[in-house]
Amino acid sequence: MVVAFFCVVVVAAGCATVGEEAVAERPVGAGFRYSAYGPDYDPGPQYWLRVGQEMAARFPDSVGETVWIVGRLKDDGTLLNFPVESDHPLILGSEKDENETVLDLFDRHGFRVWLQIEPGHAPVEELIDIVLGRYKHHPSVVGFGVDVEWYESTEKPEGRPVTDAEARAWLEAVRKHDPEYRLFLKHWLIEKMPPTMREGLLFIDDSQILPSLDAMVDEFAEWGRAFAPAPVGFQYGYPSDRPWWSKLDDPPGDVGRAILDRVPNTEGLYWVDFTVLDLFPPGPGDNPPPASADEREPQ
Repeated sequence: MVVAFFCVVVVAAGCATVGEEAVAERPVGAGFRYSAYGPDYDPGPQYWLRVGQEMAARFPDSVGETVWIVGRLKDDGTLLNFPVESDHPLILGSEKDENETVLDLFDRHGFRVWLQIEPGHAPVEELIDIVLGRYKHHPSVVGFGVDVEWYESTEKPEGRPVTDAEARAWLEAVRKHDPEYRLFLKHWLIEKMPPTMREGLLFIDDSQILPSLDAMVDEFAEWGRAFAPAPVGFQYGYPSDRPWWSKLDDPPGDVGRAILDRVPNTEGLYWVDFTVLDLFPPGPGDNPPPASADEREPQ
């Protein structure tokens, strides 16, 4: 597919133009994607801080960053991992807050945090208000994300394409909480993204099941060209790609550097939590894995 795009350069230090908005270039964010269902268990806040720091250390001048999933698909709607007050039948909450402690830690260490939801058929703008209403006091929070593969889709991770009007309305809802906030949209298919809306958006590609590093970078480069000069980000490290990335000397760093070499508008690099415990083993100060059923039985 040939994607045409136009880039207008502003002759000013550290600035580029996206639509009508001149935005300062941001350092690359390097870190991880987190969900409650990705890793075998949660090693705790200090572990996630260390993973972000170790990822950022691989890329000069980058900062620790995370895609932190606070709302996962639940039947036709969303289950948020904190208590909520909502009358909407497709928005459910949890008994305890699973985010405050780690966000406090990220605040103290200068992380950038994107709070992401898997909406299903739940109203996205209401979810934005609930999530950011609760967590916007954290300086680490930089924006809100929607996993489009689960947008008005529950049985297959395909999602309905986001229109320009929807993206604009979601960004407006996000910026009611902070005018500096941005919105990310995530999928692996370019046609699922809004056709022309670019201002205030980060476009994340989470493609997987690729035969090699070269094939991944080729596909990611196409994603970058499709949205340039708007910023893009990439999730990588999926189990389906393990046959080739496991042979690299430094999978998180080697893949990330290959992406940066080919995709100049890259702003985010995120190792996924499905394999994070293998590449970043928990240490003595982290939460231990839960005891197995056999270990819990009386001897």
